[in-house]
This record gives sequence, C-alpha cells and structure tokens, in this order.
Amino acid sequence: MRTIRRYILSIIVAGIIAYLSLFRPPKTELDTIPNFDKVVHICMYFGMSGMIWLEYMRSHKGEHFRIHVVILLAMLVPILFSVCMELLQAYATTYRSGDPKDVAANSVGVILASIVARYIVKPRWFS
Repeated sequence: MRTIRRYILSIIVAGIIAYLSLFRPPKTELDTIPNFDKVVHICMYFGMSGMIWLEYMRSHKGEHFRIHVVILLAMLVPILFSVCMELLQAYATTYRSGDPKDVAANSVGVILASIVARYIVKPRWFS
C-alpha cells in the first residue's frame, strides 16, 4: 500500500495512457500529418517514465540512489506496459491495431525521459 501512495501520480498517468490507447479516437485534421501519432506516443511515454523518475527521486530523497532499481522501474516497466497496450489494441479491439513502430516511439519517449531525469533533473534538484 505504501508503494501505491509513493507512485500514485505514475499510476494515474498509466491509467490515462491505457484509456487513450484503447478508446476509439475521433477523426481530426491532425490525422493528415504524417507520423503525428508517433510524436504523441513519444510524449505520452516521456510523461509516464518522467513521472516515475520524479516520484522515485522524491520518495527516496536522502537515501542512496539505486540506479538499477530506477532503471528497472522507470524504463523497463513503461516499455513492457507499451507492449501490452499494443497487444491489447491488436487483439482486444476491432477499431485499433497494434503497431511495432508505436512500441519503438514509446521506447524513445522512455529513453528521452530517463536521460533528462538522470542527467539534468537529478543533479540539480535531488543531489
């Protein structure tokens, strides 16, 4: 229960991403922009991974920073979540399709968030 409270914002972000991944999106003019959905995927998973990093750093402030734990939590979990969402889109909906390129875009967002958190945010605010 304590872990859930530590990562409540990350859980909320994951819930929002799950909803956005599985609902039927309306048609808009943005659909005509090539690869716009990939930019959206990068942003969503940048936000998810970034939130996990921030909540980890906040809840472990003053403790020894365990890089292997946060890498597992803030990188591997969002990427596996991404794979699950794409599989659900492919096999649990009739109006969405799973796309390996979406998983790649999601992974780019996770990696970018991890670089920003580890090398910019952590040294400035959590050292």
